[in-house]
Amino acid sequence: MKILVPVKRVVDAYVTPRVKSDGSGVETENVKMSLNPFCEIALEEALRLREKGVASEVVAASVGGVKVEDVLRTALAVGADRAIRVAAPDQTEPLTLAKLLRGLAEKEGVGLILTGKQAIDGDNNQTGQMLAALLGWGQATSVSKLEIKDGEAVATREIDSGLQVRAMVLPAVLTVDLRLNEPRYASLPNIMKARKIPIELLQPEGLGVEVEERVKTLGVVEPAKRESGTFVESATDLVAKLKQAKAL
Repeated sequence: MKILVPVKRVVDAYVTPRVKSDGSGVETENVKMSLNPFCEIALEEALRLREKGVASEVVAASVGGVKVEDVLRTALAVGADRAIRVAAPDQTEPLTLAKLLRGLAEKEGVGLILTGKQAIDGDNNQTGQMLAALLGWGQATSVSKLEIKDGEAVATREIDSGLQVRAMVLPAVLTVDLRLNEPRYASLPNIMKARKIPIELLQPEGLGVEVEERVKTLGVVEPAKRESGTFVESATDLVAKLKQAKAL
């Protein structure tokens, strides 16, 4: 079975994002960029399935300009067998992403798609669900535990009321949560080797997709600064303040 792992290049999780001076978006120039943390977990799970003999090949894919190749090389250094870049704008909207990934999944003949439940920049949490719908495959989101056996995926999902276990026939689309695993680090020799591995380039037209943006960002602003809290002397004072603020 071949596993496809879509990955995204985002502002590093340990960097404080800054809004551009013109308010058109988040500043990414001269900012450390990294592999989306949820994508790291998806990649790690795919590698573990390959090591167990469940999968024969792990293919990492990303949509965007030439800069996204750095996260693809990270994926190769960690252990992905191949890497594919689909040429498109870096901030391609979720529906277009899903259509491109559908074309790629059909072209590659994959049996499972593992991806992060969301990217930490847009926080849309949409692409995986749209992709499953376009393919007509079973899906499970926010997966925190996964078992693959006898052509079936058994996924444990984290939901508001607790844990939900779902079983589905493969092929399927699974979006993963933080508690699924602990991603491995790439060794220095593998990082050096990954620099020489060719990355396959595909055009949207070759996947039967016309890149069309339906959503336009009108402006981005930083959230309002929160006022500092105050201390109260007793529970009685706390109740009085909550009533004054009409919170009770």
